[in-house]
Amino acid sequence: MLLRFLLAALWLLFVAIDIRTTPESVVMKWGFVLLTAYTGVVGAFLYVLGCREPLPGLHERYVAARWRQALGSAMHCVAGDGVGILAGAMLSSLLHLAGVSEMILEYILGFAFGWTIFQALFMRDMAGGSYSRALVSTFVPELVSMNFLMAGMLPTMMALRRYVPFGDDPLTPNFWFVMSMALLVGFVVAYPINWWLVANHLKHGMMTVRPASAGAGHDHAAQAAVSGMSHEGMSGMSHEDSHTPMAVGAGQALFPPVPVMTLLSFLVPAAGTALAILLRPL
Repeated sequence: MLLRFLLAALWLLFVAIDIRTTPESVVMKWGFVLLTAYTGVVGAFLYVLGCREPLPGLHERYVAARWRQALGSAMHCVAGDGVGILAGAMLSSLLHLAGVSEMILEYILGFAFGWTIFQALFMRDMAGGSYSRALVSTFVPELVSMNFLMAGMLPTMMALRRYVPFGDDPLTPNFWFVMSMALLVGFVVAYPINWWLVANHLKHGMMTVRPASAGAGHDHAAQAAVSGMSHEGMSGMSHEDSHTPMAVGAGQALFPPVPVMTLLSFLVPAAGTALAILLRPL
């Protein structure tokens, strides 16, 4: 166990240093740092595979692939929600909460931090700089993604606690191992729905942010290639367009419709919660 955490610390150090030169948005950089803190080598592997610029000037093309866009969207969800979920797990231990009460607390704190901070606050420029508009435009995508994350995380957490001693005690390394594995499974379960969200322009994925070149005549500091579009579409997008709020469905009928996917997003964690209750420590 000690070796695992030492290796995780090394991978975290690598990502934290290396990502500084990656032409990605600040919030996505922090997302990969957090994901690596949660999952160790898996987070570092996903950073290298999904975001790290392979050669100078190729980041826009590299991250344009739909699966990388979905990866960035799912990573952003897990990174932000994970902070609140971990805080909820630690508070539950302090307050001696267990079972359904612990799950509810983790859900509330996870959603609250992921939605109000990691989504709406950090990405408000994509809503024209308005925080209130960002809260409205990111509510449903964050809710749907969070629900799928919890559907994978809760039963994994409860199942592992059944067999890992002191898995609910934040003062032991076993707690962090359990939460790491739970968030990793949650990421896997949330990935498909994030693919759908990105494909329908309901969430952003990877972005490319570069300093304006000298003498280019731009009055702004960066150019961003926003996810959910084809590479051809991104190549002609202006800086102002990149900050246009993401319109739900971009004026087109979605399939499946948003209400259907929202309903499904509640049915899936309901099943996950029921399974978690069955698997909880005796």
